[in-house]
This record gives sequence, C-alpha cells and structure tokens, in this order.
Amino acid sequence: MKMKVFAPFMAAALCGLMATACAPAKPEQVKGIQIPDGTVDPAVWGKAYPEEYEGWKKTNEATPAGKSKYKRGNDGGQTFDKLSEYPFNALLFNGWGFGVEYNEPRGHYHMLTDQLAVDPSRVKAGGACLTCKTPYAPQLAEKYGFDYFSKPYKDVLNLVPKEHQELGVSCIDCHNNKDMTLKISRGFTLGKGLLKLGIDQSKLTNQDKRTLVCAQCHVSYVVQKNDEMKSKDVFFPWDGSKWGNISIENIIKKLRSDKSNGEWTQSVTGFKLAFIRHPEFEMFSNNSVHWMAGASCADCHMPYIKVGSKKVSDHRVMSPMKNGFKACQQCHAETPEWLRNQVIAIQDRAASQFIRSGYALARVAKLFELTHKEQAAGKQIDKELYDMAKDHYEEGFYRNLFFGAENSVGFHNPTEAMRILGDATMHAGEAEALLRQALTKAGVEVPVKIDLELPKYLNNRGAKKLMFKPEQELKDPFGPQS
Repeated sequence: MKMKVFAPFMAAALCGLMATACAPAKPEQVKGIQIPDGTVDPAVWGKAYPEEYEGWKKTNEATPAGKSKYKRGNDGGQTFDKLSEYPFNALLFNGWGFGVEYNEPRGHYHMLTDQLAVDPSRVKAGGACLTCKTPYAPQLAEKYGFDYFSKPYKDVLNLVPKEHQELGVSCIDCHNNKDMTLKISRGFTLGKGLLKLGIDQSKLTNQDKRTLVCAQCHVSYVVQKNDEMKSKDVFFPWDGSKWGNISIENIIKKLRSDKSNGEWTQSVTGFKLAFIRHPEFEMFSNNSVHWMAGASCADCHMPYIKVGSKKVSDHRVMSPMKNGFKACQQCHAETPEWLRNQVIAIQDRAASQFIRSGYALARVAKLFELTHKEQAAGKQIDKELYDMAKDHYEEGFYRNLFFGAENSVGFHNPTEAMRILGDATMHAGEAEALLRQALTKAGVEVPVKIDLELPKYLNNRGAKKLMFKPEQELKDPFGPQS
C-alpha cells in the first residue's frame, strides 16, 4: 500500500524535474553597450546601433543614376564638374580655388576623402577647412585656438589620429554617447551663431535639433583673415538676423562690413571678396513652406524606415528624389512621378534665373576689366558712377553665389530663391548700365556684345579642366558664351 502511494509521488516528482530541465532558460535582460566618452570611431557606436551604422556606411555607395536632374553627386560613382556645367562661374571664380576645381558633393562618407583629393588651392585656408570635415574639429579648435585655423591644412590634419585622417562626419558629431539624444557639437561655430539669433540652446526641442545638427555644417560660414591673409576664425554671418529669417541682405551686409572677411581676390575685376558656402539652413529656414509646416532636415533626408522589426532613422542621408520620395509620402498623397515633376519644374525655373544672372554678372566683370585697362591707359573714369557700379556688382555677385552654393537648386525655398535671383539680375543690369555710362563719358567705345572669353577660364585649369560635359547646354540667354 505504501509502495502504491510512493510510486505516483516519485513519478510526479520525476516529471516535474524533467519539465524543469527541458524548459527554455529564462532570457537574461540585454545589457546595453556602453560608448565611452569622446569615442569618435563610428564602428564602436555601431556595436550598439548596428542598423544606423549600416545606413551611415551606405553613404559610401553610388546613388541611383537618373533620379535627379541637377544634383548628381555620386551618381554611378562619378565626379561632376560644376564649372563645366555653369561656365560663367569659371570666370567669376577665377583667382580662387573654386575656379580651379568645383565638384558636385558626394555622400557624407566622402567628405574628407574628397577634400584630400581636391586641388590644393581649395585648402589654402589651412586648418579652418577641416571645421566641417572631421569629427575632431571641436577638439582641435578648443585645444589649439588660433593655430587650428591658421596652420597649413596638412599640419592640422596630422593632428588627427592616423587611422581617422580620412574619416568624415561621425556619430559623435550629432549624438550624445550616453543616450543617443541629439546634440550640438560645434559650439565654436553654430553655438556662436545661435547666440546671434537670440536662441537659448537649453530651450531647443528635439525637432529643432533634427535640423540644427545638420546646420552645424550645411550653412554658409566665413573664414576670416588677418593682415597676413592667414585664417583666424570661422563664423556664421548671421548678425542682424533672427530665427526663421536669416536674410541674404543681412548676410551680405556682414560680408561687406569688414575687410578681414575678404578671403580672395577675383582676378577679372581685382576686387577682394568674401565667399558663401552651402547655405542650406539659411535658405530653408527663411519662411519656406516646409519650415513653416514644422518639417526638419531629418524628416526629408533621414526618414524613418523599417529594418527587420525595428523602426530607425535612415542614416543613408540623401535627396528624397533618390529614395523614391518615401520621405515626401509621409505627408503627400501624390505619386512619386507627380512629386518628381513638381520638384523639377521648380528647379528648372530657378536654374534658368541662376544662369541669366550669372552671365549678366560675368559681363559686368569683363566690363570692369575693360574699365581698369582704360584707367591704366590714362582715361578718367567717373568715380561716382564707378563706385555705384561696384556696389551693385557685389550685391548681385553675392546673391548669385548664395543660390549657386545652396544644394537644392531652389527647392528648399522656391519663392525666396526666385526673389534672390531676380535681385541678382537687377543689380547686374544696374552695374552694367552705370559702367557703360562711365566708359562712354570717358570716350571709350563699348562693344554691344561682351566677349566673355570663357574657354580661357574653363580650359586653363590644369588637369581639372572639362571633367564633365553637361547633358543640357546651359547658354547665356543674352548672347554668345565665347
């Protein structure tokens, strides 16, 4: 009787033991990967955030060809020469590194490698040229101060660890290593710029930062010079502007207010000028439709995507045109083809005005060249007319330059782009009329058509000449290009 009672008990115990032994182990809580402070290597961050890291690495890959009409950087892995595409800039930039080599930018992965490959004249500003190109820039600027800006480019690059001397934008540029929240790493440039706009960084929203981490580099900056023409600072010309309205008028006012802002001398006119670089933030944030709707740079260029079971921000940063307009379809119900046609229609109109104002300014530059020759020959040029013409020329030049350096061909802010280009053409027309009047008054017979001598500027660039033949001919709407 006892055995009968004991047997079931043993059987139950045995089954319980077997059940316990065969049951899957209780899953352990996943331990987060700690990213040490100051870690620059994106591969270390990638161990904690592999999906984002893989997306970032894809900025090394060629983008689909034929998706964008105007912005073809890295299409099929090719390099596109912007001077051959817009020949008037070969004339206007002559005397400056951009007049030797000026290429369409490629993916973020190539930021520093492309700079290392570009003509040496493009990096004469020294270490200042690395401000947006290396994640070590904030450390270098803090540690070396003036020497960071002024020392030769290669000397400053050699202060970067050898294994990272070709590393462009990295995770540390935009993210806090503790929790991946967005941060502004370049206080020595963007931080100072925000102060000019009256912005308290502690009150910035995450959506604000989804634009501002891009605005650390996708802005126009000035490399200020000392009396020896060595770089002494990098700053954003936002004086007098405000959040949501950084106007071209205030930018030009700042550029022209201080001779130390003059980075180069335009060979055709002999004028010492400042320069404007990729002002995407200024153009987009100036009351554009998408800015007013609350969109950020990341909404359009880094949309959320599904990777397996995860939803992540796409770190293969690119134009929505090259990604099937997936970002746009978060808000727009239209087809990708309809959206593409709208974008190209906007860009076609803006490009047409850009070309018109560019050739108009090129003609004025050649008229200044003629004026200076006649002055050297003893002709008396009316100073008041000359000064007025120069004022109009520089106002027009900076407006045309602003549009050409901005990477959306007008799409980021169509109405503002057309306003700026219309004013550029107007200023060029005023300058030409004043110079013709001054030359005629001095007894000089001015030709009706001005020979721009474009082959001279396009073809005399050493090995950098004519690397790209544009698909469409971009001709001077007012006359011959020769």
